[in-house]
Amino acid sequence: MLGWGLVGASTIAREWMISAIRAAGGSEVVAVAGSDPERVRRYATEQGIEVAYAAVEELLADSAVDVVYISTTNEKHQAQTLAAAAAGKHVLCEKPLALGVTEAREMVAACQGAGVTIGTNHHLRNAVTHRTMRRLIGEGAIGRPLAARVFHAVSLPTHLQGWRIDNPAAGGGVVLDITVHDADTLRFVLDDEVEEVTALTASQGMAAPGLEDAVMGVMRFGGGTLAQFHDAFTIAHAPTGFEVHGTDGSLLARDVMTQQPIGTVLLRRGATEEPVRLDSATNLYERSVRLFNAAVRGEGEPAATGEDGVRSLAVALAVRQSAADRRSVAVDYGEVLGR
Repeated sequence: MLGWGLVGASTIAREWMISAIRAAGGSEVVAVAGSDPERVRRYATEQGIEVAYAAVEELLADSAVDVVYISTTNEKHQAQTLAAAAAGKHVLCEKPLALGVTEAREMVAACQGAGVTIGTNHHLRNAVTHRTMRRLIGEGAIGRPLAARVFHAVSLPTHLQGWRIDNPAAGGGVVLDITVHDADTLRFVLDDEVEEVTALTASQGMAAPGLEDAVMGVMRFGGGTLAQFHDAFTIAHAPTGFEVHGTDGSLLARDVMTQQPIGTVLLRRGATEEPVRLDSATNLYERSVRLFNAAVRGEGEPAATGEDGVRSLAVALAVRQSAADRRSVAVDYGEVLGR
């Protein structure tokens, strides 16, 4: 039984990860740590967690904790991951891994050096829809991919706003919150890497000055595929979607850029459309935890590795740079450390 410690008494842990850890098998939440002692104690009581710590250092010193799940604000991820690695704890960290590629690579290198597993909680690659699209593209069902489109513009719920729309220093803004997920999902489905991006951002009434709440752009992949993306906190009436168009057909997925295990995929050739058969949908976070637990035991890798987290972050940062400079930007993945 792996003991998981929560670094951050977060909404995502309450809504998704605690139940996923308990349902995945072979793991349990044994402790939670946060900066507000009263809030953490209340959170632990509400979630049935036995131990609440007022400091991360106390949680990391707990021998019952084997794995830490880090879901604090983005600027804290690096220091907390380095401390966890030094304490010999495995790390599943929320995206983005850090605010810079160098920092993210230091996190991965520290975990490698300590002999502990690091994963990035990119939940979307666990969706049966995206895994099926990846398989079909790999099998040649649509020929050579030429273009992709991601619609991931949503209305950010009030209870999730806070630092995401008013704190640049914490890594707020739609690019580090949503575009980073697009980057990982596109990389996963296309099994290819982004080389260059062009993007424009906007403030459409939700985010504070200095932060973007909408972005549109294009990514160029190494294999030649061009991918459009539209991400926003401000769109209340649109579905999400993911399309890949190839030389021999197109895959059209709807309602798939979500935490819920839902969505459909159509295969279109000419004027003919047919639904793609999907395996039974599973909870995205349960699958993430199950694969992470297995990786800790030496059986395979996390669904999204630390390296995946570095690469999705690098793409997101290139998107921000492109919008700031009003030019196309090559993606800088940084130098691999500790090799």
